[in-house]
Amino acid sequence: MRTSTREYGYARVSTKNQNEDRQLTVLREQGIPEEFIFVDKISGKNFVRPEYQLLKRVLREGDTLFVKSINRFGRNKQEILKEWQWLMDAKIHVVVIDIPILDTRKYQEMDGINQLIMDLVLQLLSWLAEEERNDIKQAQAEGIAEARKKGKHLGRPQINLQTLTPGQRGILDANYSRWQSNELSGVDFMRELELKKNTFYKVMKEYENKAR
Repeated sequence: MRTSTREYGYARVSTKNQNEDRQLTVLREQGIPEEFIFVDKISGKNFVRPEYQLLKRVLREGDTLFVKSINRFGRNKQEILKEWQWLMDAKIHVVVIDIPILDTRKYQEMDGINQLIMDLVLQLLSWLAEEERNDIKQAQAEGIAEARKKGKHLGRPQINLQTLTPGQRGILDANYSRWQSNELSGVDFMRELELKKNTFYKVMKEYENKAR
């Protein structure tokens, strides 16, 4: 059982395609060791996030949690306030780097007015984080609706014989006859091509038709 307190960092981006490097740089500048920085690539609509939940299990009374900004912490006002209260009840300090007043290490030295200001700032920023998320969702919905009006295909790119990569096409050409003669199982062939079952058989049919 450890006896000293620790400083942890938490970073979050909404998707795997987004880059968390800026957040990580800011957290490292606080002197937080790499092994104490937790990163999620998931929506901020709630706190059901694998890395954050792991972080909660290792946090102890007196520890300090650093986040770059409130919207990296979360995007739902009620969820943010509930989680913040959980941290306060667990006697864990929270530091929002972009907003110096949101540093709960100052609570003990603050008078009632400054604590009230901190609470109001937290309420306001939580609301803004949620509004920003709502604006993003609305813009996405409007973009999708406009694309549908123009007849554009939405969702994941369709995979077919023509869209296979050169590497996939080479594997297909080299192994098709082996698959046909049962030297290579369909499961292994799918794995080699990195295709799902339905897509695999669709591509095989296109390949056969082209060979005729």
